[in-house]
Amino acid sequence: MKNIKINGLSLILILGIASVALTAQAERDSSRDQFRHPVETIDFFGLTPEMNVVEITPGGGWYTELLADYITGTLFAAHFNPKSKGEYFRNSRARFEKKLLANPQLYGNVELHTFDISINLLTTPANSADALVTFRNVHNWLRSNNEAVAFELFYKTLKAGGILGVVEHRAAYGTDRETMLTSGYMTQEYVIDLAERAGFVLEASTEINANPKDSADHPKGVWTLPPSLRLGAVDRDKYLAIGESDRMTLRFRKPKL
Repeated sequence: MKNIKINGLSLILILGIASVALTAQAERDSSRDQFRHPVETIDFFGLTPEMNVVEITPGGGWYTELLADYITGTLFAAHFNPKSKGEYFRNSRARFEKKLLANPQLYGNVELHTFDISINLLTTPANSADALVTFRNVHNWLRSNNEAVAFELFYKTLKAGGILGVVEHRAAYGTDRETMLTSGYMTQEYVIDLAERAGFVLEASTEINANPKDSADHPKGVWTLPPSLRLGAVDRDKYLAIGESDRMTLRFRKPKL
């Protein structure tokens, strides 16, 4: 018997523990590990099992699956707003909830919350988390011109001394805002500036998620590359050979009082 919390409500479900564990192993998409380096990334961020960790906009839950298995503290999954006007956001949230409920053995320490930058909302309590991580999301916040507010919300929810870990598609130095908005690639300098203006201190960066094959200049932006492959069959082998995007990986710290 495991307990999953959704918006503060506890749902108790009973499933065969052995079969659930086997299903989780079978369903995990490890094909992305060669591009995302999850073990090295989690280690670089300095996450330890006993921490309470916020994952911002977990999408389909690729990283959630790994973090839930690693973290023994609480994993706050801050997903899309279930009351969003956008059908895509509502459907993504619903699929994520279904995923959690289908495997309480794995996701028993996950507490589902809401992050909606369009209304400056993050429902995790202030000063509640030891670490906050976000993977390939910063470019999305430019659309509402609220990317700076996002980092302010992250600062608020972290404890003093807390860690902010960011992985993001990387644009060339000097890339203008409009190109960042349309391509999905962000300059590392801009992301660092966003975090520092919110009060964070950059501790370290690493090239573990770098991809020198990626020019960051594609017909459909970052979505040209896998896993999206937005062009379909057009030059598919070319983009598969490039692999996933070149990425910055940054660790920040909220200063201690």
